[in-house]
Amino acid sequence: MGPPGRRGPGRTTPAPAEAPTGQMPSDQQSEGERTEQVPGPAEPPPGAPAQPTLDYPAVPPPYPQEYPAAPPPGQPPSEATPAPVKTKRRLFRDPLSVVLVVVIVLALLIAGVIAAELYARHRADSVVAAATECVVQDKVSVSFGPTPFLLQHVTGNYGDISIHTAGNQIRGAKGMKADIRIDKVDLHGTADSKGTIGALEADVTWTSDGIKQTVADAVPFLGGLVNTVRTNPGDGTIELRGAMGLGSVTVKPQVASNGLSLQVVKVTALGTTVPHETAQSALDTFASTLTNDYPLGIHADSVKVTSDGVAAHFSTRDASIPPGDSDPCFAKL
Repeated sequence: MGPPGRRGPGRTTPAPAEAPTGQMPSDQQSEGERTEQVPGPAEPPPGAPAQPTLDYPAVPPPYPQEYPAAPPPGQPPSEATPAPVKTKRRLFRDPLSVVLVVVIVLALLIAGVIAAELYARHRADSVVAAATECVVQDKVSVSFGPTPFLLQHVTGNYGDISIHTAGNQIRGAKGMKADIRIDKVDLHGTADSKGTIGALEADVTWTSDGIKQTVADAVPFLGGLVNTVRTNPGDGTIELRGAMGLGSVTVKPQVASNGLSLQVVKVTALGTTVPHETAQSALDTFASTLTNDYPLGIHADSVKVTSDGVAAHFSTRDASIPPGDSDPCFAKL
């Protein structure tokens, strides 16, 4: 047999290696000090296949994060995008935005009311002007007072209406002008009336030239001789003179039968006073056609002669507005 530890010729069996114990060598430990052995990882026996190792992916850093790209223009955002909802909520949570919306709405409402007021006033002006022009046979302008017209229209009660004629004529009276004020108009009509006019006042002026032209048109045999008109405010008379002093007619305007009349004071021809019955009859017919048949019970209250013509005052109270079938001038009221 050979030396110990040898088996067979030329072979030596190595001594088994000690497994690591994680303990300091005994020669390096102090007396009385003991170290607990910590088992280490077992090594595979020689010749055994190596154990596979698991490779875990590295954890990506938390920042920066990449957000999904925005959709191209023209495409609606995806349902998962809450941006529009947040924007709408923020809009109504912002006090300034709420105030701005309220101000815009109020401004639109006010603009609408103003537009409706202006349209209603224009429409009312047109209707009243048409009725007045039909009565006086001249152009007129109409205006309403400061009270909101829409409120008056809702209540059916109107007031503070001003009407001014152009001054060309009132019916057959050339050169006559009227400034009319109407108040307390109630359009709650009945079967026999369109309503009532509480008060109407009219200041009427008639120029000297208008008197001359009117007499010439209405009283041909007298008007043909008249070429000048002279007023005398002192005695309240009007003198109609003919050419070259051939004749003259002196008349005095007066209130008669709720209208105006021209009372003949004197008639001369070639310097001689002549009877004036014929002239008076013609002037009475002429005056009655001018003022005696005004609608709404309008009547003359006073008349006076001025330096440039005649001034008169007309009025009526609680007048009934006739229905359209009885007076076409008021058909559209």
